[in-house]
Amino acid sequence: MAGKTITRADLCEAVYQKVGLSRTESAALVELVLQEITDCLERGETVKLSSFGSFVVRKKGQRIGRNPKTGKEVPISPRRVMVFKPSAILKQRINSSGGSGG
Repeated sequence: MAGKTITRADLCEAVYQKVGLSRTESAALVELVLQEITDCLERGETVKLSSFGSFVVRKKGQRIGRNPKTGKEVPISPRRVMVFKPSAILKQRINSSGGSGG
């Protein structure tokens, strides 16, 4: 699936086109929203955006993994991972949008 990649600049341009703020204000707004989401996730909070989805931080405990080249067992240290759970509304929109599904 080779879709277009949307960048920060694209988001800023979309805000500029649709909201009517200046380009500088639009860029600042996008950055503030992304920074707030990042700060919340860094604190371990869940970010839930209605009709869009949730960003959730999960703690993974230490476990034993295997080096695929050597087959040697290696410990994988505990860490936090971030997952995105799309809302039912977003899933429905994606599946009915006519894009190539997998």
